[in-house]
Amino acid sequence: MKRIILIIAVVILGACKTTQPSVNSTSPPEEDLKYLALGDSYTIGESVCESCKFPIQLISKLAEEEDKKIELQVIAKTGWTTSDLIEGIKKANPTPDQDMVTLLIGVNNQYQGKDFSLYQEDFPALLAKAIQLAKGRNDHVFVVSIPDYAYTPFGQKKDNPKQISEEIDKYNAFAKKTADIMGVSFVNITNITREGLRNSNLVASDGLHPSKEAYSSFVAQIILEIKNKNIVK
Repeated sequence: MKRIILIIAVVILGACKTTQPSVNSTSPPEEDLKYLALGDSYTIGESVCESCKFPIQLISKLAEEEDKKIELQVIAKTGWTTSDLIEGIKKANPTPDQDMVTLLIGVNNQYQGKDFSLYQEDFPALLAKAIQLAKGRNDHVFVVSIPDYAYTPFGQKKDNPKQISEEIDKYNAFAKKTADIMGVSFVNITNITREGLRNSNLVASDGLHPSKEAYSSFVAQIILEIKNKNIVK
């Protein structure tokens, strides 16, 4: 069996370092990869276990399939808007030598009732920064669509769940358009979260965030895009 070594550096406000256990092997990993995950509660995996969040599931899957040593840095916090993430990146000051960057942000702009123009201003700036951090390689950056929390028990308690979905669609449409213009992959996982009312296993115990199972489905789609870009071979 291949040896799997993961070095996980989770950075921001009280996060800690963890290391994925190794399995028996006779050959070392081929090379190091550096992965930066930018976002909010969906990136840190609110209400799921440490190994359940999608960035850690992603590096675990890549290590298992590709025999890579992967360093992970997470810059994210529950409740962050696009503006908060911009400030978070400035404070964390990640190095511009990342092999992969994922960007999942915007739900709190919608939830907090921020003017849509703020997202229109901030998101392109964030995506440009993500590309710069990925050695200037736009093909190494992956925008992940915003989940639709209207399809959760929490969302169903809101006055107008349909309006939530319409606004999430608006945010995602702008994110996709921006990603297309900048030559960045857009990974649509929103459809997965819209199964949350039919399949309660897709919703975490807090009745709002995605579950481990939902994040696993996110990862499957992200990995397809990563392999299409030949980041791993």
